[in-house]
Amino acid sequence: MSTAVQARGTAAIARPDAATGRTRRAGRRNTAIAFGFLAPFLVAFLLFLVWPILHGIYLSFTNQSLTGAGGAFVGFANYAEALTDPVMWRSLGNTAWFTILSTIPLVLIALIMALLVDRGLPGQWLWRLSFFMPYLLASTVISQIWVWIFNPQIGAANAILQWFGLEPIAWLQNPATNMYAIVIATVWWTIGFNFLLYLAALQNIPQQQYEAASIDGAGSWRQMWSITLPQLGPVTVVVVILQVLASLKLFDQAYQMMGGLSSETTRSIVQYIYETGFVGYRFGYSAAISYVFFAVIVILGVIQGVIARGRGRVQR
Repeated sequence: MSTAVQARGTAAIARPDAATGRTRRAGRRNTAIAFGFLAPFLVAFLLFLVWPILHGIYLSFTNQSLTGAGGAFVGFANYAEALTDPVMWRSLGNTAWFTILSTIPLVLIALIMALLVDRGLPGQWLWRLSFFMPYLLASTVISQIWVWIFNPQIGAANAILQWFGLEPIAWLQNPATNMYAIVIATVWWTIGFNFLLYLAALQNIPQQQYEAASIDGAGSWRQMWSITLPQLGPVTVVVVILQVLASLKLFDQAYQMMGGLSSETTRSIVQYIYETGFVGYRFGYSAAISYVFFAVIVILGVIQGVIARGRGRVQR
């Protein structure tokens, strides 16, 4: 009797141990399968993101040249030179000025366009298509279109000015206007993306709020200021952050519209990094400039995050 009881007790103890072993083996098998599915992404992530970042940091501490010469460790000499380089600071200032000039209209005009379409303009599909279509074009196409528009002799921009009785302008050749010309082209090119973000946000606002406001006697303007714009606050924060980050990467359209020339008023920090590394052959120094620029972007991102969190607390 006691022997049978002991056997059943031993079997009862053994069964949980066996079940635990099977569970562990199944868990290891599932983990291996998961890593198998993740392996292609992890390989690409390490090869095309992590490794270039680490290699770039290493290059920033050397005097590596594009020709293969150099490569000696120079410590923080490149960073010290970058912080005292007037061309770098001027290029960074041009980038900041472009960001300010482009971000404001790209947010405000996109909001106005979305409001007009959301209010029920006839032929909404045509408006949406025409507003978003330029965003699908390549930067080379956009640049060529606007180079022709800003042509001093036969361009449409000067034709419009002359129609109003104004003198023609050498838009891209004049240092006083070439940055504004690039901003105009950029706004026309990229505003469709922000327009779609605002339009999607507008269509997610519950219509019951507008109906309740109408019953209370609120007109269209009061509904916009009291319902629409407050509801668009979070989306506006996202649009501003995305637009600032996109504008800070100015290179393609400015470089192509200026014909690859280095203008003191349109050279961006990204273009200066390119010129330093691929024209001046100073890979190490260009890497140092790129990480100084990266530090500036991180600081701006932190500031924007703090402001966004502060706005969120106030709204709550």
